[in-house]
Amino acid sequence: MCLYLGNNKPRNWALLPKTGFFIFLIVIKLQSIPHFQASLPLFSIEDNFNLLYDQFLDTDLGKIFIAIPWEELIRSFKLNESKKGPNCIFSPQGKLALMVLKHYAGCSDKKLIEQFNANIHYQFFCSTVLGLGQHISNYKIVSQIRCELSGKLNIKDAQGVLASHWLPHMEELEQILTDATCYESSVRFPTNQKLLWESVDWAYGQLKLICKYSGIKLPRTKYLKWKERYWSYSRKRRKPSKEKNALTRGLLKLLHKILNELDDIEKQNRIEMPGKYWDKKQIVRKVFLQQQYHFDTGEKIKDRIVSLSKSYIRPIVRGKEIKKVEFGVKLNKLQINGISFIEHLDFNAFNEGTRFQSTVFYAQLLTKTKTRLAGADAIYATNKNRSFATQNNIRTDFARKGRPGKYESERKQIAKLIKKERATRLEGSFGKDKQHYLLNRVGARTKDNEILWVFMGIHTGNALEIGRRMHRAKQNAACAA
Repeated sequence: MCLYLGNNKPRNWALLPKTGFFIFLIVIKLQSIPHFQASLPLFSIEDNFNLLYDQFLDTDLGKIFIAIPWEELIRSFKLNESKKGPNCIFSPQGKLALMVLKHYAGCSDKKLIEQFNANIHYQFFCSTVLGLGQHISNYKIVSQIRCELSGKLNIKDAQGVLASHWLPHMEELEQILTDATCYESSVRFPTNQKLLWESVDWAYGQLKLICKYSGIKLPRTKYLKWKERYWSYSRKRRKPSKEKNALTRGLLKLLHKILNELDDIEKQNRIEMPGKYWDKKQIVRKVFLQQQYHFDTGEKIKDRIVSLSKSYIRPIVRGKEIKKVEFGVKLNKLQINGISFIEHLDFNAFNEGTRFQSTVFYAQLLTKTKTRLAGADAIYATNKNRSFATQNNIRTDFARKGRPGKYESERKQIAKLIKKERATRLEGSFGKDKQHYLLNRVGARTKDNEILWVFMGIHTGNALEIGRRMHRAKQNAACAA
């Protein structure tokens, strides 16, 4: 056994015996707590404003701030200064910056405002520096601004502004990559029973409210009985088809009865209801007709509604191993030198293979450069797209049809490089957007807000990449000088 006493570990472990046990007793000099305390000097933002702003510009957030052409982007959104309402805290630039900041911070609206109140860099980014003792207490201001901007977004115009500003920092403009992905909405996985029960619950709640405020006796229904049966069914891990069919049949009959009761009361009493009520009732009725048709015939539902709150969402079959069906917006993405643009976006499923020619034309419109090389998935390799690529002298990574040509080895080498670039850069951008820029689950609640959410998430990542390129170019110029 070897005993070692000291303030530090022995410098040369080889001097110690190689056999036996070792006990190391580290003797630490104890210090009183006041010796660790440091007195902070008085800090004033006014006196250190320039220093703080320079520190902000050196951060990733500052690089995003420099990379975005704010004035041109404001004109594309057609924003004006407004001194009315709670949104007047932020200028038009501040409103756009707050949306970008939302995806950079990756947090909820409430958390974003809390961090904005405490973080001077966030205030610099939004060009809204709060005074001493001031703070924003309205957590809904983020959603209010999102609703305002979503109605003014024109994707083609906004991307044209960004592309023209970013082109000097992009290389290899004649090379493009394209592929499609789905950015899922924040909805629960739909089943027929869930959808029917939500429709029954909403319709019964409206029936109850109308009878209460109109002084009408509530009609008799079997709502409570089917409520117990549904909750008993939903708690079961194994759901036999016999119970599933019985529950579906009962919920269809109950929903039909409640909707008829609502129609009778509306006709007899001439009740004035808000527009949201009529829209939601029309959706519920459509759900009933779709589910009744599917239950009677067993055929596939066309234009199926999967959510009452987001009736615009449709099931998109992707054929993935983990998720065969996704629910959200499908997007055909164009990528040039690592910078992504939205070529086509739709909540209905579409065949991205038909978007190859329009993608090439859109890339040439953005870059003002003839496309010479294009990388795309196998679904794009149709005869029409092959002929188009051949006529326009565009090299692709499509698998060759027929016998090998004269320059087959060269073609294979180029196709291999294109596939590698597409598999790493383009496919990697999908994961980056979903993991780092709030596109894993789109939390917006309306169609226009979801489109704005996806747009801001994609271009926040683009702005950071362009900002880093601009920073490196500035450093290289300084070193060369």
